[in-house]
Amino acid sequence: MRKTLSLKTVITKITAVFLRGLIFFLILSVIQVLFFSLNNPITTSIMTQRQLDSFFSHKKSPVFHWTNYNEISKIFALAVVASEDQSFITHFGFDFEQINKAFEQSKVRGRLRGASTITQQVAKNLFLWEGKSFIRKGFEAYYTLLIELIWSKKRILEMYLNIAEMGDNIFGVGEASKIYYSKVPMQLTQRESVSIAAILPNPKRYSVLHPSNYIIQRQEWILNQMRLLGGSSYLDEL
Repeated sequence: MRKTLSLKTVITKITAVFLRGLIFFLILSVIQVLFFSLNNPITTSIMTQRQLDSFFSHKKSPVFHWTNYNEISKIFALAVVASEDQSFITHFGFDFEQINKAFEQSKVRGRLRGASTITQQVAKNLFLWEGKSFIRKGFEAYYTLLIELIWSKKRILEMYLNIAEMGDNIFGVGEASKIYYSKVPMQLTQRESVSIAAILPNPKRYSVLHPSNYIIQRQEWILNQMRLLGGSSYLDEL
């Protein structure tokens, strides 16, 4: 009888600790998302991890500076949406059509391609870590819903344009436009915008200035998608 009561006590205590931890996390996560709805980050979780990695491995450190949405070329913003998430304006954080397509293609290719929306990528880059574990995906889904509930679409896109990796440890359009073209983001031409947007699926592997045949094909595909979306006016409703 004592063992049974002891076991119940242990389970009760573990449950209480778990619930307190869960409540603390839920409150903290809401505060985080609310905070960044109004404040621009000086770094992100991914950048911090890269910074630590560069300290111990002597790799180059991540570079980043913030650029407000109204200081970024609309053409560049459209190129990114055309490249990464054409249903961005209409979905609520998840593009189930693309998820289904990725799943069907995985049956043929034997591996699952990425189908993350812009909001999902913001959640990962800002709050989480790199990798493909189910645990991280679960946290990513939760933060994605919070972001969609609390932020405007304009804020989500502004955040993405600033914290997405656009070259090896080059984060955001501010650094990308400066490093690749010696320009501020508002001055990017259509061709320059597409050249950066084309490498977003794998910015460590692909090059903006020395594009492979695959990236050149992606550039042309993105240009066509931008036209089909209706040009920069597509983002006017943000």
